[in-house]
Amino acid sequence: MKVIALIPARLGATRFPAKLLAPLMGKSVIRRTYESAVGTGLFDEVMVVTDSDEILNEVMAHGGKAVKSKGVYESGTDRIAEIAASMDADVFVNVQGDEPLVQKAPLAQLVELFKDHEDVQVASLVQFLTDPMLVIDPNYVKVALGLNNNALFFSRSVIPYPRNVELNIPYYEHIGVYAFRKKALMDFTNWPMTPLEAVEKIECLRFLEHGVPIRMAITQYLGVEIDMPEDIVRAEELMRKNGWA
Repeated sequence: MKVIALIPARLGATRFPAKLLAPLMGKSVIRRTYESAVGTGLFDEVMVVTDSDEILNEVMAHGGKAVKSKGVYESGTDRIAEIAASMDADVFVNVQGDEPLVQKAPLAQLVELFKDHEDVQVASLVQFLTDPMLVIDPNYVKVALGLNNNALFFSRSVIPYPRNVELNIPYYEHIGVYAFRKKALMDFTNWPMTPLEAVEKIECLRFLEHGVPIRMAITQYLGVEIDMPEDIVRAEELMRKNGWA
């Protein structure tokens, strides 16, 4: 099974402009993301897909593979689909550009879902969310899972709502790493943005609104998504703690 990792990398960011070029212990965020993905050894090819000459040059200057997308896109999935259309692979993995500490174990879980289940067309990751303050935080996307670990819904609201407080039901946080068979990825980019996707600002809802199941793997993910300048500090603390260069 041929697996290619594509890393969507947009220069513009409202909360943290040019965050992918921000230094993280001597290397840019996007360079660390690229090197982390390559370092897993899981992929036949890893490539950054960007709208920015600065990001393109940053990756290529350090021996990485990168290509500039031509269109204007609402989501990273739409961006990588432009490039995936002309590539030959069984599975494409969307590794977000702002995940510099992405690790092998959760990505391996994601890829294994396609090896073990021929019916899986789209897959992603969740982790347990135990902090009550994060459960109610709209910046943390929650996922309700079915008995087969297919996603029932994604939301920035609290799902499920604890109407029965006697039940100790788990909360899951969505980790924004996706994998697709090629047809599913092409279908996604050919569909217009759907209503729930537009209101929640969660791109994978487009699949659910079109009736495409998303299989979720429950993982333990120790990383930091770079959304704000303070996330750089958190990432560096984690890197020092774990002895990462």
